[in-house]
Amino acid sequence: MQETSAVSSRRRGLTILALVAIVLIAAVGYFSLTKKETIPDVTFIDLQGQRITTQDLRGKVTILNFWATSCTTCVKEMPELVDTYEKYKGKGLELIAVAMAYDPPNYVLNFVETRKLPFTVSLDSRGELARAFGDIKLTPTTLVIDKQGQVIKRYVGEPDFDTLHRLLDTALAG
Repeated sequence: MQETSAVSSRRRGLTILALVAIVLIAAVGYFSLTKKETIPDVTFIDLQGQRITTQDLRGKVTILNFWATSCTTCVKEMPELVDTYEKYKGKGLELIAVAMAYDPPNYVLNFVETRKLPFTVSLDSRGELARAFGDIKLTPTTLVIDKQGQVIKRYVGEPDFDTLHRLLDTALAG
């Protein structure tokens, strides 16, 4: 009888622990959704040497895509990013593809030229941009930034592009 009581007591303890964990996870999720992340003041340098600051992006909806030529998901999603940019650039969308520090610049340049990427591509040769945006290590990581410079969505991995397009429709209308 004591073993049954001990097992029952242990189950109750685990159930309470599971409920506490669920409440904590929900609270973290709620606060991470309600707390907006402001983008840092950084400068992107494109492949032609032009500088773009985050201040230059104010008033525009921007997609930042951290990627690498060695990342198969990045390569797979790139045509969708091109289509998204072509669809929304006339409505004010900016798109900056940030090549990770470990990506050889000649690989990036070859990729951009052979695929005729129509948006800005920046090299993050020292990893400063990835660190500034939350120490990004996984590619692709895509951030959608509103006109006020707030991150409204962060994707790790390939985004669902239909959902992304609905988000862009809303952000660009505002």
